[in-house]
Amino acid sequence: MDKPSNFLTEIIDADLAAGKIKEIHTRFPPEPNGYLHIGSVKAIWINWGIAHAYGGKFNLRYDDTNPAREDMEYVNSIREDLEWLGAIPNGGVFYGSDYFDKCYEYAEKLILDGKAYVCDLNRDEMREYRGDDAGKPGKDSPYRNRTPEENLDLFRRMKAGEFADGEKTLRAKIDMASPNMNMRDPAIYRIKHISHHRQGDKWCIYPLYDYAHPIQDALEGITHSMCSIEFENHRPLYEWVIENLGFGEFPKQREFARLNMTNTVMSKRYLRELVELGIVDGWDDPRMPTLCGLRRRGYTPESLINFVQMAGVAKAYSLQDARMLEYCIRTELDTSAERRVAVLNPVKLIIDNIADGDVQTFALPNNPKSETAGTRDVLLTKELWIEKEDFAEVPPPKFKRLTIGGEVRLMGAYIVKCVGVDKDENGDVTAIHCTADIETSNGMPADGRKVKGTIHWVSCKNAVDADIKLYNQLFTEQDMNALPDGADYKDYLNPESVVTLTGCKLEASLADAKPTDRFQFVRNGYFTRDSKSENTFNRIVTLKDSYKI
Repeated sequence: MDKPSNFLTEIIDADLAAGKIKEIHTRFPPEPNGYLHIGSVKAIWINWGIAHAYGGKFNLRYDDTNPAREDMEYVNSIREDLEWLGAIPNGGVFYGSDYFDKCYEYAEKLILDGKAYVCDLNRDEMREYRGDDAGKPGKDSPYRNRTPEENLDLFRRMKAGEFADGEKTLRAKIDMASPNMNMRDPAIYRIKHISHHRQGDKWCIYPLYDYAHPIQDALEGITHSMCSIEFENHRPLYEWVIENLGFGEFPKQREFARLNMTNTVMSKRYLRELVELGIVDGWDDPRMPTLCGLRRRGYTPESLINFVQMAGVAKAYSLQDARMLEYCIRTELDTSAERRVAVLNPVKLIIDNIADGDVQTFALPNNPKSETAGTRDVLLTKELWIEKEDFAEVPPPKFKRLTIGGEVRLMGAYIVKCVGVDKDENGDVTAIHCTADIETSNGMPADGRKVKGTIHWVSCKNAVDADIKLYNQLFTEQDMNALPDGADYKDYLNPESVVTLTGCKLEASLADAKPTDRFQFVRNGYFTRDSKSENTFNRIVTLKDSYKI
């Protein structure tokens, strides 16, 4: 891939030019407490994309330092999503828990150097002592001046399990007067008597992310640790750990604005709640912004990468229009997706001048925009399915489809003229009768008359029955990060985020479609077979939209 050009690559270029580093080494450190989402793609693209473009290395490192919500289900899903995107971790796959022994060893070093101490303040007391960034000053913990020997003894007893959760913490001794709250003697170890998904019950103390992350980066040889902007105020602590443990100038942390998208939420807590409350049918629900949800809906890795590239890399908050993501997949599928016919709201059309057993074959193009896509044969029989909306007894103004006494083209086949209808006891049309102009040649009548309307159709003889799910935005509010105080995000759920159509009629070739296949259903949009529900196709995106780049 081409080398990205942004403020991050400018920093890297300067480091290379100065001879400070010889090879770029980046990492992606997801916490295995949920599934990756579209926002994760930006972090992956930046870290993997830059390493790939510079011929460097890229690591996947699971940030499993907090066992409370971590699970192997999430570990496996993250690896699957990364590989689906094509972001292969050529530098290796690691776990934060791989470094628990080293983190503990370095913590003892900080204690012996007089740079860390065991504190007995509970959470509320610690918050009170730390003050706040609104002007309330911090004050020293009563336990700040314990001797290194006393701190080392207490820390080892913490490790041995002598104390309850929250009874003690290990804190870095930095500066309680710092204007940066992250530097006011932050906790770097806490007690959690909970089993770890990989380490079992070996540990009952766990390092906090701000302490463990720079150590992990340094031990893996990471040169540039690129993370989202909320970690900008944490950078001084990152650098403090690197400096006080003697790692040198690198790794270097730099921050970028996270990806936000309209009409959805990115918080793992909210996404998990949607799943646990049954509002969606799983992390892979096609309405979810998760990668597995987007994959199930029919999005491609290329469309997601193109989206984050178009969104760009900056430090300021921005909200990307979800229609830009739709534009990316629509543009890709316009030239790559084969065309198929699906009648979503069927009504029967009977061609009276074709015999009951007559079967004719017509060739339809697989993709008019691709010279190599070729054609496929479809059957035309006496009885066909067409869309109900393609017929009107009393047509509205400028109606160009089928009416009584009117003519339309059957796509790729004959011109037909409506001669009457059958109705049920309620007066609803159950069948439309037509006659075919069998002299039609390539859609043109022999006498040269003009027929404006063209409709799609499927033979009743071999049509495939299917359900169709029409997906829309999950939330009605564009900026879900700007809700009024006290608002519940669930109050903004779109009641029409999915519309299910049953009894749809598809052309026979779709019987063998796979979930990885993507098609344009002529006049209806782009669709793919659902990977979980039998005989179901998901709408990836509509055929057209007013959105423009």
